[in-house]
Amino acid sequence: MKTFSQKPAEVEKKWIIIDAQGVVVGRLATIVANRLRGKHKPTYTPHVDDGDNVIVINADKVVFTGKKYSDKKYYWHTGYPGGIKERTARQIIEGRFPERVVEKAVERMIPRGPLGRRQMKNLRVYAGTEHPHEAQQPTVLDVAALNRKNTRVA
Repeated sequence: MKTFSQKPAEVEKKWIIIDAQGVVVGRLATIVANRLRGKHKPTYTPHVDDGDNVIVINADKVVFTGKKYSDKKYYWHTGYPGGIKERTARQIIEGRFPERVVEKAVERMIPRGPLGRRQMKNLRVYAGTEHPHEAQQPTVLDVAALNRKNTRVA
């Protein structure tokens, strides 16, 4: 029995579209990260980018559990002394780029390095329902129907 190792030329990438409306951010991010890495395929090889292209729409309508919507903080540093800044999840979602919440959640579940950066380029996140990828004929993945915990109830 030999260990299977997929070559980059043998990779078949599909296009998947996910509607994030009413879906919990962390649960959405784990599903998207697994799809980007290709861990859902039997041909998964850790050092090859064999994941799918993922389109996430309605990123501005994701939900958080508990008090994370108002309490979760996103930090960054300007590069200057004392330049640490923070924003809450609410400020980001209600702000100019609400898709960044989903992008950051997925990015932090992907390994850091050249392969992780290449896999993150296969993720497209849009705040609304419109996206320019109709020509790729993406298949719909209903994350809300996979598990009842994927959506927030009241």
